Amino acid sequence: MLNLQELTISNIQKELEVISQEMLVLIKKYDLSATSQLDIIDMARKNITDQQDYIRFLELSLEGRIYGEAAAAIENATVTE
Repeated sequence: MLNLQELTISNIQKELEVISQEMLVLIKKYDLSATSQLDIIDMARKNITDQQDYIRFLELSLEGRIYGEAAAAIENATVTE
């Protein structure tokens, strides 16, 4: 995770790319092909048989959301200044 001083759009994009690549490995490994983002957690719960992989999937999901929200906040702050 990035610390507060490292929270820049560029650094967040790099982190999101790393998260995406690791997430893609899990998606392919467990054939997660939900058509809706809302369905992916239920599908992951059913399809991911290794508890460590499931935990990692949830961690990546949360990290991605946090970084996405941080990037949006930074963009909003710079637009309004």
